[in-house]
Amino acid sequence: MKGRKLVIAIDGPVGAGKSTAARRLAAALGYVYIDSGAMYRAFGWKAVREGVDLADRGRLAELATRTDIRIQPGAAGPRILVDGVDVTDLLRTPRMDEASSLVSVWPEVRERLVALQRAMARLGGVVMDGRDIGTVVLPDADLKFYLDADPDVRAARRLRDLERSGVAADLDAVRTEVLRRDARDRSRSASPLRPAPDALRVDSSRVDADAVLALMLREAANRCRADNS
Repeated sequence: MKGRKLVIAIDGPVGAGKSTAARRLAAALGYVYIDSGAMYRAFGWKAVREGVDLADRGRLAELATRTDIRIQPGAAGPRILVDGVDVTDLLRTPRMDEASSLVSVWPEVRERLVALQRAMARLGGVVMDGRDIGTVVLPDADLKFYLDADPDVRAARRLRDLERSGVAADLDAVRTEVLRRDARDRSRSASPLRPAPDALRVDSSRVDADAVLALMLREAANRCRADNS
């Protein structure tokens, strides 16, 4: 696609397929993929590593001021660096999922990570996914999508992700955790999970990843045509 490079935001709850969609869309467009959720897991990893209570707002706020998190392209996908250390392979665990959800409720933590995310998106050519990208992080994004799916579908997807990572899990326990994450993300005072008013809503319960990607590519092409007309 010709013309300036777009900034694309993809939001949705856990298991909706937004990371898969964002990663594939970025690859198809030749854009940079930024996984904002991985950044919160990375911060949670640092907090756990330093022995910080994840309910201690003051200590977490102080920790955020001296934490640098970057995402760099890698041969096998984006790499997440915390203060220059690659922690990518340490983040996809239930413990880090829980840590990210707990630290993300604090405004001071979100303020620091949002600043880092906006800096990475400044030049365009970015697909960023998360829970508040279209509403808070990049409210002026060129394209916004909100992916959702039935909770049972999302739990089954999350279970497959855990099993692929070598983590043993039970479907009922995963579904309970998915619903708990939903409630926490939607009720938090700082940047709650909700669709942006101008986001295109996509229910991925009964469509595969190829169909979701095709829809997003059509919307990106339409936006580029509109910009060039």
